[in-house]
Amino acid sequence: MTEHDLIRELAEKNASKIVMLVADGLGGLPLTAGGSTELETAHTPNLDRLAARGTSGSSIPVLPGITPGSGPGHLGLFGYDPLEFKIGRGALEATGIGFELGPDDVAARGNFCTLDAAGKISDRRAGRIPSEESFAVVEKLQGVKIPGVETFVKPVKEHRFVVVFRGPGLDGRVADTDPQAVGVAPLDPQPAHAAAAKTAAVAQEFVKQARVILKDEQKANGMVLRGFAAKPALPSYEELYGLKAAAIAVYPMYKGLARLVGMTLVGKAQSLGEQIAELKKAWNDYDFFFLHFKYTDSTGEDGAFEQKVKRIEELDAAIPQIEALRPDVLIVTGDHSTPSRLKSHSWHPVPTLLVADTCRPDGLTKFSERDCLRGGFGIFPAKHLMLLAMAHAQRFGKYGA
Repeated sequence: MTEHDLIRELAEKNASKIVMLVADGLGGLPLTAGGSTELETAHTPNLDRLAARGTSGSSIPVLPGITPGSGPGHLGLFGYDPLEFKIGRGALEATGIGFELGPDDVAARGNFCTLDAAGKISDRRAGRIPSEESFAVVEKLQGVKIPGVETFVKPVKEHRFVVVFRGPGLDGRVADTDPQAVGVAPLDPQPAHAAAAKTAAVAQEFVKQARVILKDEQKANGMVLRGFAAKPALPSYEELYGLKAAAIAVYPMYKGLARLVGMTLVGKAQSLGEQIAELKKAWNDYDFFFLHFKYTDSTGEDGAFEQKVKRIEELDAAIPQIEALRPDVLIVTGDHSTPSRLKSHSWHPVPTLLVADTCRPDGLTKFSERDCLRGGFGIFPAKHLMLLAMAHAQRFGKYGA
């Protein structure tokens, strides 16, 4: 029997409400040895107050020492083993903007970048080009034509876009073209499996034509492609947990992941305040709510320690509005750590807090990396968080006689 078989067997319905608030890239590091992390520096009276009521711990998104992408990080939080269920970023982005992937489709996430005169990357995100400028550049890419393959290029947000290749014999196992560094040229698409040779050749032709089209752009004169993927097959939240689930997110990628696990996208919020308003509107219609807060991650990736502190404080200030709805289970966590010091995702355990009347308080009075390492849940796999949520919502029956 697998974990999912057991979940299906024991899941029970009741009127409880579960809220999972995911502060993307929440975990951090001190800038200097012995200092405080972003979360420890932030003034978080509401989270600290909840820590005294609930149980804390530190979650491992994939395995100890493994740095996760956002897809595996969220899959773990949703209770899907990221080693068993793999979703490429392209599929997430495409689904997140409402593109219905078909059986002959391979999607890739595109990032516009800035290339110098030598063709080397000087800015990996094209100065975080505004969406309205980026959308105009995407429109130019509609001119790419590849014989025998349909090509769809769709804008996402800021420097991000999606390209979908449709045709027979395509396979998503193509390596990223992003070297994850400046001062070097974008990589050529390379098949990671023999079956993906055709897809790599198609992607190479797309890049070749796109470079000609983009050559006169000041910011977005280059691109990298990441997360080549076909549509995955995942059991839905309703099927697995018996939960009617809603997702309230701003960025398309996270909407895409939510849709792939059967969540309903609620509203069109563009800020945390609007997300809370959508939560209130949808409160009576769903059992489970996924709220995604992006900016703890983007500030970390930018190396903006103080800005990440301010974003954490912004999140803390919104907590009372969620509490006012009286969720039976409230979870605050992240999909991974993004320390400003590293300017990237990292392998560090993620601070996690679960609050419910059924909690066994662990004596902590602050929500932080140091405190969560001493919390009652200990250091645990993120894929077990939904088990804990279901249990504290009293949605599991007893196992065995």
